[in-house]
Amino acid sequence: MTLLRDHDLAHAFDHASRTYDRLTALNPGYRTDLLRSARRLRLPRDGAGLHLLDLGCGTGASTRALLRAAPRARITAVDASSGMLRRALAKPWHDGVRFLHLSAEELAKAGEGPFDAVFAAYLFRNVSDPDGVLRTVRTLLRPGGRLVVHEYSLGGSPAHRALWTAVCQGVIIPAGTLTGDRALYHHLWHSVLAFDTAPAFTARLARAGFTDARALPLAGWQTGITHTFVARDGSRDGSTTAPEDTR
Repeated sequence: MTLLRDHDLAHAFDHASRTYDRLTALNPGYRTDLLRSARRLRLPRDGAGLHLLDLGCGTGASTRALLRAAPRARITAVDASSGMLRRALAKPWHDGVRFLHLSAEELAKAGEGPFDAVFAAYLFRNVSDPDGVLRTVRTLLRPGGRLVVHEYSLGGSPAHRALWTAVCQGVIIPAGTLTGDRALYHHLWHSVLAFDTAPAFTARLARAGFTDARALPLAGWQTGITHTFVARDGSRDGSTTAPEDTR
């Protein structure tokens, strides 16, 4: 199967936005795991005085997790899908949260930032040039700022590939077919199989100039399938984050 990219993928997400929250609610621990990853940013003082970026915010589940982890921070949330953003904007938010219909590259060109930390959930699988996006993230971060990536990235075992395929064929694709979004959820299945393993994405972060990069597992059925990646911009040591939470 050819993976969806760029305009085609944004269009598929636009269509799927109507039912996206209901489908993700079928995933045990979906929102709990997002919150655990957001908390691994280890931001001090509940984020007071900090400006955070939620890159690829979708319908706002990751934004909500980031807000819970850092309730006093200012948050800019961006996504390339106008449909997903409409769903996010329809939810209640306080004045410290704003949403923009932009890609990472467009955000940088718009002169936004710098940001003290970046949270990216389920994004890097879906971009055609992950190295380019990582370079852009570094330009958006303050020197020493923290990046946390929450992503479907297999641990490398054949058992992980087999479990992911079983879940997709038995649950995810049938549910997506009922909503008319079969192509998107086929993309989800194959994009995970084609994406970096957890060790490979950790190495990609290091090559991009991030330091202290590591992959942390998540609990439950997603162990070995979904990971939190924590890293720091390597320009110089920053003071906005503490050592990562390995729990």
